[in-house]
Amino acid sequence: MPINFPRISVIIPTLNGGKAFRELLTKLSQQDVSIDELIIVDSSSVDETCSLAKEFGAKIISIPRCEFDHGATRSMAAKLAKGDVLLFLTQDAVPVRSDLISTLIKPLLQDTSIALSYGRQLPNPDASLSAIALRSFNYPDKSVIRCFSDKKTLGLKTAFVSNSCAVYRRSALEEVGYFPDKLIFGEDTCTAGKLLMRNQKIAYVAEAAVFHSHNYSPTEDFRRSFDIGVLHRVERWLPDTYGRAEGEGLKYVKYELALIRSQKKFYLLPLFFYRNAMKFIGYKLGNKYAILPQWLVPHLSMNRNWWRKATE
Repeated sequence: MPINFPRISVIIPTLNGGKAFRELLTKLSQQDVSIDELIIVDSSSVDETCSLAKEFGAKIISIPRCEFDHGATRSMAAKLAKGDVLLFLTQDAVPVRSDLISTLIKPLLQDTSIALSYGRQLPNPDASLSAIALRSFNYPDKSVIRCFSDKKTLGLKTAFVSNSCAVYRRSALEEVGYFPDKLIFGEDTCTAGKLLMRNQKIAYVAEAAVFHSHNYSPTEDFRRSFDIGVLHRVERWLPDTYGRAEGEGLKYVKYELALIRSQKKFYLLPLFFYRNAMKFIGYKLGNKYAILPQWLVPHLSMNRNWWRKATE
């Protein structure tokens, strides 16, 4: 290992981590590079999450569940971390191989203009076809490095990144003030967008993979799409700078439809049309949330607690 190999801090927000969290910690302990510190920010779990984290030598920061904030919580942990590079994971993102971390940080070591890299997300074994399609569409098998000028061809996809598995150069994260707070979610994309605007680059590393997917119901898809619409309305600079989301949404619909056809699972077509109609309506309503009855808005969202805090 080179003498100047960076110190690595792993940061994981948790809430009742369950079986996947144990698998994640086990896989982290088997990595081919040493982790200098493991920081768990726990939102008052009532299961074995904290005791399990202690078994693996983690530093645990406990916060009230109501105080969790996608950006502020991660920023708080990042500022306390000792690492030169900061790896963010979610509690249900399980590394596929023992070289996840070394592969993920490799682009940062090779090119100082790369501010962050993020890994591929593979569907879990129990993933539905729609969950498989979404992961395959967003996380292809080819690595790529993106810069600000790519917005001309990639649009909003240029700033796409996921803190479910992403490593940041600490100095670059500091320069943009870490993650924005008080967002409904999307702190990772907003930070990536700011980094790109400072002529930094993003690396997507397909060889660094985790198992991570969700079998959302059509109602859950509606609510998540509603929240995306809210994010794009609140942070209007994102679509104004990189492009609107509708174009990417249409590409995904075509991709999923082609997958259904290739697997000859035509019985899924009614659910396919219903699910994607719900996503479209959810996004449009979220983008117009300000003109909706305010008592109704939290019931349309996947992040109801955020609305309560937003009105305080």
